[in-house]
Amino acid sequence: MTTVKDIYDFLDKFCPFKYCLDFDNVGILLGKEDDEVLRALIALDVVDEVIQEAKNLKVNLIITHHPIIFKGLKSITDKSLVYKLLRENISVISAHTNLDIAKNGVNFHLAKALSLCDLSPLSFAGEDKSLPLGFVGYLKTEMKCKEFAEFAKKRLSCKGLRYINIPQKAIKKVAVGSGACGDLIYDAAKHNADAFLTGEIKHHELLYAKQNNICVVDAGHYKSENIIAEPLVKNLSEYFPSIKFFPSHVDIDSINYI
Repeated sequence: MTTVKDIYDFLDKFCPFKYCLDFDNVGILLGKEDDEVLRALIALDVVDEVIQEAKNLKVNLIITHHPIIFKGLKSITDKSLVYKLLRENISVISAHTNLDIAKNGVNFHLAKALSLCDLSPLSFAGEDKSLPLGFVGYLKTEMKCKEFAEFAKKRLSCKGLRYINIPQKAIKKVAVGSGACGDLIYDAAKHNADAFLTGEIKHHELLYAKQNNICVVDAGHYKSENIIAEPLVKNLSEYFPSIKFFPSHVDIDSINYI
C-alpha cells in the first residue's frame, strides 16, 4: 500500500522540503498521511476546476506547485477551496520554492524547454551553493531579440508574452528564472547574459535590463512553471508504478491576450 506520506517522502528526496524559502508553506498541507493513494493529480494550482477534475478522475491526492494554504486562514466556508477538498477527502501536497531550486526542478526544466546547454547556476538560495536559483546557459543557435521571443513563445506554448527588443542585439547566452523572479535580472547582468527569461518582472527591473542591453522575455508566471508537470508525472510514475498519475488538463493559464 502506498500512502500520502510515501509520496511526500519521495518528493522530499527529489526536492527537499526543508530547503523552501523562508516565506513559503510546503509539504502535506491537507489530508491524512496514512491515506492510501491509488490515483493522483498534478497541477500548478488548486482551483475549482481542478477539484472537479480530481473528482471525475477519482483521485484522492493532488500534488501542486503553489501552496493551497499560503497565508493564515481567517475562515473556511463552503465556498473555500480548503472546505471543498476536505469534504471530498482529497489530500494536498505542495512543493513550491523547494521545487523551483531543485537540481532537476522547475528552473532546470525551463532551461531545457529552451534547449539551453552548458548550464550553470544563475544565483543561489541563501548561502547554500548547492541550491541553484535560476540557470544560465547557451542557445544552440544565435538569435536576435524578436526571434528569441518568438522561439520562447513557441517552446513554452504561450498565447502571448512581453519582451524588450534590442534590434542589433545577438542572443546566445540566456538566463532563466521561473515565476516571480524578475529581480534575478541583476544576476543575469553579472553573468553577462544576452537575454533573461522569467515569469514576472517589474517596471524598474525592465528599465535596468534595457540600460544594460539585456533582452528580457516575460513569458508569464504560469507558462514559466507549468513545464514541470510532465516531468513530475514521469518521475512519480516510474517510482510508483502501481499508482496512476495525471497531469491536470483544466489548470490553465488564466491570462488572455488581445
